[in-house]
Amino acid sequence: MRLLLRWTAWLVGLVVGALIVATVATTRYGDAALYPPPVGSPRVQVVVAANLYHSGVIIPRAALAQAAHRRNLAALAAVAARFSKDPWLDFGWGDEGFYTRVPTTAELTTALALRALFRPGNPSVVHVAGLEQHPRASFPEASMVALSLSERGFDRLAAMLDATFARKGVDGGVEELGRGLYGDSQFYRAVGTFNILRVCNHWMADLLDAAGVPTAPVLATMPQGLLWDLSIRAGAVPLPAVAPPTSGKT
Repeated sequence: MRLLLRWTAWLVGLVVGALIVATVATTRYGDAALYPPPVGSPRVQVVVAANLYHSGVIIPRAALAQAAHRRNLAALAAVAARFSKDPWLDFGWGDEGFYTRVPTTAELTTALALRALFRPGNPSVVHVAGLEQHPRASFPEASMVALSLSERGFDRLAAMLDATFARKGVDGGVEELGRGLYGDSQFYRAVGTFNILRVCNHWMADLLDAAGVPTAPVLATMPQGLLWDLSIRAGAVPLPAVAPPTSGKT
């Protein structure tokens, strides 16, 4: 029994040590020329929202449309026009089979999760939802942090987001794949394959890294690690949960 405990402790220590080394070796320290934005300079606030296993970014639609115009980003221009009535746009990326079949954690199954994580070559999609209210009011139970990006940093994030959308036909338009998961939303064909080494939270960290924000890919494997790292090293502001409405009775 003692020998078994020693071997178990040794293996646990080895795994923890390997994770620490991998975290330190892959940590990205941001770009001081982009983030944080200088005092008094133009800035755009974005919100990173997360649930148990997924994270995404919520962006003011007007700022996204302006960046698309400045940088000639055709996919984002088309998306901004598609959701023209909504003040906020919620973007997520993930495995096509998993993302389109698991609208909530209640639909999550082991088989779907294992296939998405470990089968090679899984096609991916972008999910876009238009929000009529502030993200905190739209998703009262989600974990959220807010980041203020410089205009240059936001433009770089927008360019990487635009490049996530696959193009079709000679005109290079975005490829719609059907209605999204909630509200006024849409799935689009995306670039890249999904697996355990490249999950939605890594995609989210890459977008922020393009904007100059410090990120850590190993920590970002889980959304809780991503948000914790953003709060500690990037100064992201946690958005408190919205209190449930009262009944009006005393």
